[in-house]
Amino acid sequence: MFSKSYIIVASLFAFVAIVALGTVVYATHSWGSYHWARTSNPFTLKLGDNVSSAWDAYLAGASSDWSQSSVLNTTIVAGNTTPRKCRATVGRVEVCNATYGNNGWLGIASIWASGSHITQGTAKMNDTYFNTPTYNTPAWRRLVMCQEVAHTFGLDHQDENFSNSNLGTCMDYTNDPDGPPSNEHPNSHDYSMLETIYAHLDSSTTVGQALPRGNGNSKAPIDFENSAEWGKAIKHSGDGKASLYLRDLGNNDKVFTFVLWAK
Repeated sequence: MFSKSYIIVASLFAFVAIVALGTVVYATHSWGSYHWARTSNPFTLKLGDNVSSAWDAYLAGASSDWSQSSVLNTTIVAGNTTPRKCRATVGRVEVCNATYGNNGWLGIASIWASGSHITQGTAKMNDTYFNTPTYNTPAWRRLVMCQEVAHTFGLDHQDENFSNSNLGTCMDYTNDPDGPPSNEHPNSHDYSMLETIYAHLDSSTTVGQALPRGNGNSKAPIDFENSAEWGKAIKHSGDGKASLYLRDLGNNDKVFTFVLWAK
């Protein structure tokens, strides 16, 4: 049985190989050991609908796509926040869209974790860019919705180089989401990765659970429109921009924010 250090080195080597060679080589693309705690598979995760009619079909499509996983189902429920603030609800994911401004990002996903367990998440689509001709297309909307929602499950990107050939998954950075091949939906490797992430069961669950304040839940609301509150950049994409931020809340509670920047 391989040691943890061996697995980490092997995963880093695989990632470097993808970037250096530009070939279609699938690497592990979970982000650490973070996952929703649950006592059985498949489990059902609620997606709060705080999106406008322009986004309803794309949220429904992403929910349907990811529910094809053997370990995960998603169900769309009434939203529990305002689209502008898009504050998290413990035990579920809130999905929002609004004109968040010319801040550079197309979409962001923020995930709260207590230890290794995800406790809540948000996914936001920035209509400031999606109202422009470049991004106001079904392909771009499908890709970004699919990707941001998936981050809240524990999935990372498969590739972060916009110029590489499409891998046929929404977890791939691209300049041309409709391809070919299309990057508008998950691929088989995404589903396999979810099976790996959720291969073990937990003795308790964070899905749909109201946790005490301080257990994976921010002690005070975080203003995600202020990038200074995202915390420290801990990962960068192929173009050198920060793609993942970490804010440490103390007591083993953290917030991770994935950022997909506009080109």
